[in-house]
Formats: sequence, C-alpha cells, structure tokens
Amino acid sequence: MKKSREIRPLQTESEWDAYTHIAVNAYPGIRATDEAARRRFKERGQEMHADPIITVYGLFEEGEMRGIMRLYDFTMRLHGTDLLVGGIGGVGVDLLHKKERIAYDMVQWFQQHYRDKGAAMTALYPFRPDFYKQMGYGYGRKLNQYRISPASLPNGSRENVIYLDESHKQAFNDCYDRMMARSNGMMTQPKMAIDALFNSVTMHKLGYWADGQLQGYLLYSFDPVPNGNFLRNNIAVRTLMYENSAALRSLLAFLQAQADQIETIIFNTHDEDFHLLLHDPRNGSHNLLPSVYHESNTQGVGIMYRVIDVPRLFHLLADHDFGRQMLTVQLNLRDSFWQACDGAWMLGVENGRITLNPAATPDVEIGLDVAEFSSLIIGATTFRQLLTYGLADISNPAYADAVYQLFYTANKPVCHTSF
Repeated sequence: MKKSREIRPLQTESEWDAYTHIAVNAYPGIRATDEAARRRFKERGQEMHADPIITVYGLFEEGEMRGIMRLYDFTMRLHGTDLLVGGIGGVGVDLLHKKERIAYDMVQWFQQHYRDKGAAMTALYPFRPDFYKQMGYGYGRKLNQYRISPASLPNGSRENVIYLDESHKQAFNDCYDRMMARSNGMMTQPKMAIDALFNSVTMHKLGYWADGQLQGYLLYSFDPVPNGNFLRNNIAVRTLMYENSAALRSLLAFLQAQADQIETIIFNTHDEDFHLLLHDPRNGSHNLLPSVYHESNTQGVGIMYRVIDVPRLFHLLADHDFGRQMLTVQLNLRDSFWQACDGAWMLGVENGRITLNPAATPDVEIGLDVAEFSSLIIGATTFRQLLTYGLADISNPAYADAVYQLFYTANKPVCHTSF
C-alpha cells in the first residue's frame, strides 16, 4: 500500500458524510436521491458501526477519503470447530479515483488485519465474482430459487406453529445456535440484524414450538405481483430453518394453506433436493430444457471464501477427522494475490488428523489455486471434481481416491448471514 494511504475506522461526522457520498455513487441502486434518504443511509452506517462485530473503515489519501468498507468479526462453524472468519462488505471507491488499486489495497489490508487477529479464512459476497476470483476467493455453495404454487407444497399439521414476537428472541437465538453447532458454514448473526428482524413490521415471523423449544422458524414477506392489483400477492420466503422434519412439514403446511390468496411462493434455498418435496416442481416459466426437462428453479453463485493462513487453518482444525488413513500429501498452492499462502505445504495425515511437517517425504503431491482450495476446504466441491475439470493436478493418480476422501464432507456449507 502506498505510504500516503491510511486505512482506519471512521471517526468524525464529516467522514460519515464522505462515506455516504462514496457509497451512494458506488452503489446507485441504493436510490438515496434526496437529503432525507442520504441521512437515513448515513445513520444506518453508524448503527452498523456500533454493532460489536462490525466496523466501518475508510481509506484516506492526501487527507481525503478515497474508499470505504465494512469489516465483520464472524464466528463460523467449520467441520465441527468454531473459527474466527473475517467478513468484508460495502466495498466502495470514489468515482474520481477508480482504477488506482484502492480496492486492491483495501482487500490486502483486510486480509492482513484478520491474519493478525488470528483468523485463517475470510469471506465476502461479490459484486462481481470474477473480480474476487482473481484475488483468490473460491465459490461457496450455490443458491436455488424456486417459484411455486402454494398448492404444490405438502399438507400437514399446523398445530405447533405460532407467531414470533419480541418475547421469543432468546428462543430464536437458541434455536439458531443449536443449528449452527450442527452445521458447516453457518455464521453468528450481528446483533443489529436480529434487532432489526424483530422490529420489522414487514418481515413476518413464524415458529414451530414443541417440547418447550423453538425448533424451527419461517421468515417471509408479502410481495405484490408485478403489474397486478392489490388482491394479487406472492410470499417471498427469506429464511426457512428447521431442526427436524416435523418442524419443516408444519411450516410448509402453513404456506400451503395460503393457496386461496397467494399466487406464488418464492423460496431461496441451498438445498439441491428441495424439488422432491413438491407436488409440482415447475416454476411457472413453462421452459423446457433439451429434451424434456421442465425448468424448476434458477441458481446463483454468491458467498465466496478464502484461506489466508494455511498453517493456522490446519491447527484450528486439529480435531477434525479428515478420513481415517495415513499418508503425507504435499499441497502446492498457487496464490498470486497473497504471498503468505503461495508455496508448498507438507500435510502429514495420521488417523485422520492433519499436522504440518515440513521435513516429511510426500507420498503424493497435489497442486491447485488457492481459490479452488478454499472451495475444497469449505466443502463446496470435491477433489475428484476439481481433477475432472483440470482445476487440480496430482503427481500419482493412484492416490486420487485417498485425497478425495481426505477433503470430502457430506455436510455441505450453508450461510444464512447477509453482510
């Protein structure tokens, strides 16, 4: 980073004004077109800055703010271990200073900041996936959007379905924490996000209550049908979380019962098998894929992950079972953006536990880019798939199955945290 550049948290009211100016120009979709809207946007930024896990930073050059970003101190569940993971969002550059490597410097600083704090990984939602792929960020699990008739959902009992209000906030947090503990990839939610949820009058909150516990919940809003009238509405499901099939079926039964007034239920889910639940999985487009495959859902890539400290990653995952085998793998990582990860790492595997042993003699060498390695270690893809695509190589194909088992997880990553 240039010596004249400084990155630090925002402090003064004039800096918050500069932050607002950069943000609304970098993201015109914010639609803060008048003074009142800009003031609300600035106040929301200040509220985020006050959250215990969120800090808003500015990049300053020659005394003026050139760039902005929000950093998040997340705890993420990965392979049975809670890890500190640095999140970054709201990256913006003053339009007069684009193409001056400001975003590059901010991302480099962000990664070093979290490496210094003890994190082994970072994460983000990309404004352009290709931009961050070049910086070594690998794709997480894709999101599936289904648009279905309520009548396509299974019927069932709604006896234990209740409305949630402020009095259920602790039960809501406890339910989330239990599911996070069993998950792969779930992150802690910022306090302000939970407060905003329970203060919202447009986000409807239902829960499944059984045995004295909240065991699942449904968050949704009503959306008008485009070019329709006030009687025509859809339901957009923001989140459907459940600890067991009884909770899932009861919450789906609530949505199924809305068929007399609701035209379409819009689901966003990481679940690739969600269509098995539906009487009719078609999304209403009537599109056919060759030869006769009915369009059921659309998909999108979103959250991306990055390893920033290889030794620390395996130290933190010391209790994870990487497959009960014994071998030594030389991991050759390519990383042109972050030199700390570029190079060879000797992974000694004994009874499924990995330790770094630079003096060991490898049984096999594998090579891949840090972006693909990040997708692999999070569980979003498999080594076998990366080999097939030519995104990884191996010195001795006889060890391909052993390396596949080393990094395989049946518990694919999910993330319900927006940032």
